[in-house]
Amino acid sequence: MATDTIKKVVSDRGFGFIRAEDEKEYFFHRNALDSSLDFDRLVGGERVEFEVEQSPKGPRAGRVRAA
Repeated sequence: MATDTIKKVVSDRGFGFIRAEDEKEYFFHRNALDSSLDFDRLVGGERVEFEVEQSPKGPRAGRVRAA
């Protein structure tokens, strides 16, 4: 599990991006959040833990939860 910060949330489209400490950004979809986070209340800057998953479009964040 990685611990990093939510950089941007696109609430009307249901996704966002997490900026990792190594400066990589990982896409996440609202369905990847666990019950410790409410997608509709995210604004960016929240610390989260997540697992990097492979998708057809490259690495993305999965199993995202509050840190």
